[in-house]
Amino acid sequence: MSLTFKFALGFSACAIAAPVFAEEVNLYSYRQPELLKPLTDAFTAETGIDVNVAYLKKGMIERLQAEGARSPADLVFTVDISRLNAIMEAGFTQPATSETLTANVPAAYHDPDGHWWGLTTRARIIYASKERVADGEVTTYEDLADPKWKGRICTRSGTHAYNVALASGVLHHNGVEATTAWLEGVKANLARKPQGNDRAQVKAIWAGECDVAIGNTYYMGKMLADEEQKAWADSVNVVFPTFKDGGTHVNISGVAMTKSSPNPENALKMMDFLASPKAQEIYAKANYEYPIAPGTKADPLVEGWGSFEADDVNLMDLARLRKDAIKLIETVDFDG
Repeated sequence: MSLTFKFALGFSACAIAAPVFAEEVNLYSYRQPELLKPLTDAFTAETGIDVNVAYLKKGMIERLQAEGARSPADLVFTVDISRLNAIMEAGFTQPATSETLTANVPAAYHDPDGHWWGLTTRARIIYASKERVADGEVTTYEDLADPKWKGRICTRSGTHAYNVALASGVLHHNGVEATTAWLEGVKANLARKPQGNDRAQVKAIWAGECDVAIGNTYYMGKMLADEEQKAWADSVNVVFPTFKDGGTHVNISGVAMTKSSPNPENALKMMDFLASPKAQEIYAKANYEYPIAPGTKADPLVEGWGSFEADDVNLMDLARLRKDAIKLIETVDFDG
């Protein structure tokens, strides 16, 4: 049976003091252990390799830096391309490639040198009031800057990783001047200062505070599964906007092997398993995401929200624009 450690410091101390066992793999995760448990249990059942999970709410780079070469972590698992890229740029990953990884992960969703690999995707979409927004009234991300939405938009902080990635997408497609104008336009259309998480924006629509909100697709599944929040979800439609010259913005959950991995062979086995169609469908179902391996399908509930064409930009290109996007967000004082 795999062991799950919800306390980060205890995991590190125990792992350093104890001898390294051949049949284990240690995972640092920004995702809660309960979301990973179906995957870790399936991996252990298939391979006999135990999985130790340390859940970190924040500070993964700082943790790896403090531990240095003695870090017990074999793999890091996180959401958002900017976080994966930041860990790589900090020098805490190593290349890891295999036939399974290259066969199951499209080129747009992994580092060319194999430092990180995407596993599932989620779309950054628009939640629109069923009562106050007509079908087809908003179709692109650029539409959100239209003055007709003045006082009608809700969103979380502009500097949150999810919105920074979206702004990076706008920057990629439209350039600095147009992105600045877009950020200013969206800010002018806000019904309130950016606050809360993605679900809080849908609650605000339900409460009549705004008519449209920016959020990730998987929050719809989470709200529908929550008795209290189901009413929020039922009050909105899922709209898959596109860039004017592109597709729908998507981001990833992904994995990378640490530079100091004490169990690299087991780590690569787990990476192969995570990239397999079986594992991607397990995780995508558990977290209402979209698997990316050829031939895989999303859960019927997720498919029921509608189809979309993902933007074809390589996520590495968005990661490189992250600092510029943050600078523009801060320049327009989006959260102010």
